[in-house]
Amino acid sequence: MGLEDEVVVNMDNVEKNHSKKYKRNDSLEMEAGIASHSRDSKDESTALMLQLAFQSLGIVYGDIGTSPLYVLSSVFPDGIKNNDDILGVFSLIFYTLTLIPFLKYVFVVLKATDNGDGGTFALYSLVCRYAKVGLLPNKQAEDAEVSNYQLKLPNNRAKRVSKFKSMLEKSNFVKLFLLFATLLGTSMVIGDGVLTPCISVLSAVGGIKEAASSITENQIVMISVVILIGLFMVQRFGTDKVGYSFAPIICIWFALIAGIGVYNFIKHDASVIKALNPKYIVDYFVRNKIEAWISLGGIVLCTTGAEALFADVGHFSVRSIQISMCCVTYPALILAYAGQAAFLRKNNDLVSATFYKSIPGPMYWPMFVVAVLAAIIASQAMISGTFSIIQQSLSLGCFPRVQIVHTSEKYEGQVYIPEVNYILMIACIAITVGFKNTTEIGNAYGIAVVFVMTLTSAFLILIMIMIWNTPIILIIAYALIIGSVELIYLSSVLYKFNQGGYLPLAFALFLMFIMFVWNNVYRKKYYYELDQKVSQDKLREIACDTSLSRLPGLGMFYSELVQGIPPIFKHFVANVPALHSVLVFVSIKSLPVSKVQREERFLFRRVQPKELNVFRCVVRYGYTDVRNEKEPFEKLMLERLREFIVNGYYCSQEITGGEAKVQEAAEKEIEVIEQAAKAGIVHLIGENEVIARKGAGIWRRFMIDYSYNFLKKNLRESERIFDIPQQRMVKVGMTYEL
Repeated sequence: MGLEDEVVVNMDNVEKNHSKKYKRNDSLEMEAGIASHSRDSKDESTALMLQLAFQSLGIVYGDIGTSPLYVLSSVFPDGIKNNDDILGVFSLIFYTLTLIPFLKYVFVVLKATDNGDGGTFALYSLVCRYAKVGLLPNKQAEDAEVSNYQLKLPNNRAKRVSKFKSMLEKSNFVKLFLLFATLLGTSMVIGDGVLTPCISVLSAVGGIKEAASSITENQIVMISVVILIGLFMVQRFGTDKVGYSFAPIICIWFALIAGIGVYNFIKHDASVIKALNPKYIVDYFVRNKIEAWISLGGIVLCTTGAEALFADVGHFSVRSIQISMCCVTYPALILAYAGQAAFLRKNNDLVSATFYKSIPGPMYWPMFVVAVLAAIIASQAMISGTFSIIQQSLSLGCFPRVQIVHTSEKYEGQVYIPEVNYILMIACIAITVGFKNTTEIGNAYGIAVVFVMTLTSAFLILIMIMIWNTPIILIIAYALIIGSVELIYLSSVLYKFNQGGYLPLAFALFLMFIMFVWNNVYRKKYYYELDQKVSQDKLREIACDTSLSRLPGLGMFYSELVQGIPPIFKHFVANVPALHSVLVFVSIKSLPVSKVQREERFLFRRVQPKELNVFRCVVRYGYTDVRNEKEPFEKLMLERLREFIVNGYYCSQEITGGEAKVQEAAEKEIEVIEQAAKAGIVHLIGENEVIARKGAGIWRRFMIDYSYNFLKKNLRESERIFDIPQQRMVKVGMTYEL
């Protein structure tokens, strides 16, 4: 008897369709296959698409939209030495914006969404679903039948693809490296979430010097700190509460920077348009040599937030992001930088405050207010994105347990994590007070930005080879054009490692250590349970033991093991010789997909014989799914259990005598389940303590006995993550020697 596909159906529907046989698989020891049919995409009306495009302005483009505040001052920290250098820099900015955010993200990367969701985990999940490169052995054949799991694959699968896939699956190094790259990309995006508020708010507030020259740098820093504290304090209320104002403000921001850009372009030097000729880039490098290469670390800041186009696509749609980028963001940014370049051609000495110095006098205060608001919005978007990324890491076993608070009833993706919020706030304040200006923060910011872009390109090349079956000439062209440009930028930002560039790398290494420790011990614990699992024969022996009391009620025994009964159950029975009249072993499992439809979430199997009333249930979630749903988990599970029982009777050939007999047998067993539930539902939580086994090395003891256990003791318990009722919960403790 194997796991069954869970089909949402009531008794009446079953009676009408009982002749239909539901596919059965025994997948307790099997790995998942890959399905070859894709979901039908949702049709978008033009009105809805335009509405989403407008809303995306406030969420997606705050970061890249506020980059004109600090890019040119970061490129020329020591001033402008040659007036033609401005043309070379503007040409570099134009082609960088065109090549990376515009062409790469809008027209290539956005095609690699995971059923509409983007980001580093989306790319990793696509690779994991096509090739068996996941490190946990918890795959099941039924996983591939989840609608979101399916991949649309080209019909003509090339030999090189199958060979490449086979190479990936056989190499443990590649599996570890892919997980490492995913964790690194995730850590860098979180680092981006720390640096964005610092540089955006500090740059915007710094403009007040133009109106009050007496204000000191320390006063600007303190004003920025106050704004940052206020920003993090309101996170608990959720983005949705203030989200309606985001899009109009950013829209006004883009209109203003574009308008001021046109004004400066016409007034100061319209000849900067000749910078569209890439010859000026060559001249810039010939003239400045190594200094030109070093300045690339400032130029790349014009792409900050480009990753948000991909990471936030799940809240909107691919087409809406493409429209808003092509019609608003890209042209507004080009006009803004053109205007600043034209202004600097006549005012070389004002490069340190280019943005505010280039604003016409009457527009200063309106622009200052909108700039501060836009900086806050950019910060808000990255903070919210950090929360979402940590939620994804948590669901895939790559981050310690933290409380996930869903702040919006309308938007599932909007979450708040109290512990992380305060850590981010402290980090932002420390960086702002420590650095005091945007120059070194910009160096740090550049490393975070380029690292994420480069990792995205690496994953994208994997997807091109394995899933899209892209012609090899196009893959080479992408690697040579986009890849080489990003690597050049990466080499430049790494040059400034000792000038603030170490910050995101140190932060990323710290985060990666935490994530690696948690994931590594999580996997070791899973393998231990897999090796020590209770066999079906042993379970049957335990359940049939006459000395074991069967108490009225329904017991739900939680574990993460999907291939059997966890060893902690045997430990429980040895110490408490009693079982509930109905027992359900619940395994919580995350799939490498963004969402699992509710009707596909539960998979059941029965432990024979039927009289034992013992069931196994695998509960599947995607990495962006809400786990503490409004509808009580136990109520939903009981509904699915009843449906499983009904479908099981109609699918089996055990009962003869017609439809009435089958229905009677099903109703009789359902009555047993309902009586048990009325007697009381008890949640049995396996609380595993882990220690390093005797004779373990220093590294293993440090990782398990100190690092992992420190994180476990100081963060959330599993029952709080799943909102399990405290008054009906029993913890069962056991120590695993890993």
